[in-house]
Amino acid sequence: MSRIGRMPISVPAGVEVKIETGNLVTVKGPKGTLKQQLHPAMNIAADGPVVHVARPNDLKENRALHGLTRTLLNNMVIGVSEGYKKELEINGVGYRAAKQGKQLVLNVGFSHQVTMDEVDGITVEVPAPNKIIISGPDKQQVGQFAAEVREKRPPEPYKGKGIKYIDEVIRRKVGKTGVKK
Repeated sequence: MSRIGRMPISVPAGVEVKIETGNLVTVKGPKGTLKQQLHPAMNIAADGPVVHVARPNDLKENRALHGLTRTLLNNMVIGVSEGYKKELEINGVGYRAAKQGKQLVLNVGFSHQVTMDEVDGITVEVPAPNKIIISGPDKQQVGQFAAEVREKRPPEPYKGKGIKYIDEVIRRKVGKTGVKK
């Protein structure tokens, strides 16, 4: 039995979980509403403030889906109650970020500014020119947008210039040394 799949999901006050036919799950909370179609083979049961996920049999596919289904449902509950947040840091001389309306404008060493449109359901804040905070209720969407921002100028190992996650550690390399004669 899956250790993660067996764990019950506690639903906090103010969060409503609705399970429709075919395992279409809707979770409403103070941070928003998330809707996701989970695998129809899984048995999802909500008893008051607790949701349980069970699998119908021990086939390999169902064993694999058991923990996944429980984790996806738990991420939805946490997302609508607390929300998710990713923080990015910009390192480099002249590298900076700014918010113009619904766009994130990055100056990261190119001959032009890089602009990214804010995705629905996600908020982007720029509290300082070298810091970007991406937050929202959907864990996958927040992580994906943060990865797309980081992709515009990933950190390089020689000087550490680029966009990195706040908790990311860049392994630094030693540069070339001149030939002495």
